[in-house]
Order: sequence, then C-alpha cells, then structure tokens
Amino acid sequence: MIQIDYRDPRPIYVQVRERFRELILSGVLPPDSKMPSVRELSSTLAINPNTIQRAYRELESDGCIVSVPGRGSYVCQSDAALLARRRELTERLRATAGELRAIGVTEEELIATVKEGNTHD
Repeated sequence: MIQIDYRDPRPIYVQVRERFRELILSGVLPPDSKMPSVRELSSTLAINPNTIQRAYRELESDGCIVSVPGRGSYVCQSDAALLARRRELTERLRATAGELRAIGVTEEELIATVKEGNTHD
C-alpha cells in the first residue's frame, strides 16, 4: 500500500501523507474505511511511530481522515481535501506553465500537452 523511497529528498512523513492522500482522493480508500494503526504501519514500514503520527495529524488537518480516540483513524468524505488538492495542483500547473513559457514553449504546445495528459489510453 505505502512504500518509502529513501532517495526521495522529502521527509518520510510527507511521503506517507502524500501517498495516503492519493489513495483517499482516488477512492482506493473509500470514506469510512479504517486506516492502519500507527503501530501497525510503523512496524510494516520499519519507521518511527512518531513519523506516522505526524503524517496522520497532517491528514487530519487536511480533512482527509478523522481520529476517534480508542478506535483509530478513519477516512473522511474528502470534499474539502479534494478541493485543497485541486488548488495545489492548479498552482503547480500555473508555475510549470510559466516556466515553460519562459523557455519558449508556445501556448498551443502547452494546450496540446495538457490535452495529451487528459487521454485515458
């Protein structure tokens, strides 16, 4: 389910948070499904439980999960998280498009590239 890339420059908790966020927003982890416990996931990944706890706290503040004391963490209905992710990706797209325009990529080429990414082969 989750794999850590030790060559990735991002902190481990960010990798865990981002991977779970992808799984939640894509529907692989549907609303109300139970998240792995902190202890279980830290054991499976062989990383510090505090790292998992930090990722879970951030997922909770993003609106992706909710923690129920004594019961665990559960996936939330992710409308707010989906909107936040959409804004984040749109900003990243704008920044990338700006860089591409700065090095001479035309608007038509950008549009064609976006359309290519929209195909589901």
